[in-house]
Amino acid sequence: MPVVHNLAVVAVLVLSLSAMPAGVAAADAPAATSSADAAIRAAVPNPVADGDAGEFVVIRASPGGNWTLDDGEDVVAVPSNRSASTVAVSDDPAAARNITDAPVVGVTHLSLSNSGERLRLRRNGTVVDTLDYRDAPEGQRLVRADTGTEWRPVGFSPRDVHTHGRATVTGFVLPDSPATPVATLRSARERILLAGYTFTSERVADALIAAERRGVTVRVLVDGDPVGGRSARGAATLDRIANAGVEVAVIGGPRARFNFHHPKYAVVDDRALVMTENWKPAGVGGRSSRGWGVVVDSSAVAADLAGLFRIDTGWTDAIPWTRFRRGKRFDPVPPANGTYPSNTEPMTATATDIQVFTAPGNAESALVGVIDGATERVDVIQPSIGRRDGPLLDATIRAAERGAEVRILLSGAWYAVEENAALVDWLNRIAERRGLPLSARVAEPRGRFEKIHAKGVVADDVVVVGSLNWNANAATQNREVAVAVRSERLATYFREVFEADWKQGIDRTTWIVAAGALAALVLALVVARKTIRFER
Repeated sequence: MPVVHNLAVVAVLVLSLSAMPAGVAAADAPAATSSADAAIRAAVPNPVADGDAGEFVVIRASPGGNWTLDDGEDVVAVPSNRSASTVAVSDDPAAARNITDAPVVGVTHLSLSNSGERLRLRRNGTVVDTLDYRDAPEGQRLVRADTGTEWRPVGFSPRDVHTHGRATVTGFVLPDSPATPVATLRSARERILLAGYTFTSERVADALIAAERRGVTVRVLVDGDPVGGRSARGAATLDRIANAGVEVAVIGGPRARFNFHHPKYAVVDDRALVMTENWKPAGVGGRSSRGWGVVVDSSAVAADLAGLFRIDTGWTDAIPWTRFRRGKRFDPVPPANGTYPSNTEPMTATATDIQVFTAPGNAESALVGVIDGATERVDVIQPSIGRRDGPLLDATIRAAERGAEVRILLSGAWYAVEENAALVDWLNRIAERRGLPLSARVAEPRGRFEKIHAKGVVADDVVVVGSLNWNANAATQNREVAVAVRSERLATYFREVFEADWKQGIDRTTWIVAAGALAALVLALVVARKTIRFER
């Protein structure tokens, strides 16, 4: 279970007068002697519970002394005989313990307004710290970070970028090499920790059940409510592996920390499998999607992702599948079908270092750093890019401004083609007007695959592979995982795949817009809504 020690950020926020609510006097500001030894660290004013049961405030204050917490109206005495310096104070300790790992001490008459408060921590009558908030979102925790205060989902703690040393890495692409991820799962001897968004692949299910039967510890975590809902086929697949003894959980419910649990990785013994593709036939089954993946032979990277898996399965929003599915009905959806040629074999190389990016938290800024570090070439492949003013696209344009050759390849899938064609046209006009070495295209697979689902970057000799879409919400509201692998040979491998896909792309997109609109109109009449959202 994620611990609340991240609430104990060392910095103490001293609020300026300009940030104070109207009518608050300067004398009410934190005393000059305020330090990290006495501070209001966090508050949960609006829990997901009737009557806000379990609301709490986390404070750091040394045991002993006359400590009080007030909002200008009510005063709460903080017990002086507590054993811990950092505690959560609540007038409903039993409920608060369900949503925090900080030691909880009971107080009387703690009532936090959802519309806003100014909380004051006093010692012997002197204000030593204050914390302001307005319009508390439900199920969110106001915490102090190095950059100020911010709302985070209860139970979520951001991670730092973790860097690991040399390792052997196998790169592969889909639909060319569907055997690689399945063979990696089949090779497990001790553990499989599989994290995903959706799960419908019978081949992957077979591999997990076989591993369970030979004594491997197998656990699965997927999203509880993917876009469009879960299909009957997907529910039956999860039923099958759960009935075989695999521990299956979904992230969802009113206390969900993320909009979507969207990563696509597996820890297999001391290796890490990280992909852009979902655990379904259109992803790992050799059908439909252009995807990228890597198998990292590194106990350090495997341990890193295993730690993330423990965190994500350890909170109250990780619900056992057998309980989550009770009373639910699932609609039938036909499986993806079709076969595609295998043009590119997997390739193994030595990486000098591997970084693990996660969202929410560090993935977007870390990827911006990778792109900002490129001096020669940046190739980007994405299903779509949802915003023109996003940090990742801005970084890509900056790379072109520095003189790096930049190419952006987007999906030609019918449901995204109109938006993607408009963005391609906009980017190419910018490049032409400003003389930038930047070009963009919409992919036209011509039978080699159906659509682009990869979320990849090759920036000089660094390859980034993972689940992070370049839209407005993925980096801040979804659980995402990506790895940045530094290897000249691996970069060459993925760039050659990109080059082949690029040559099939189209940058003059007028006819694509019309064709995409027509296809959308026709298919929308005959295809269930659940089947038309592949970009995740």
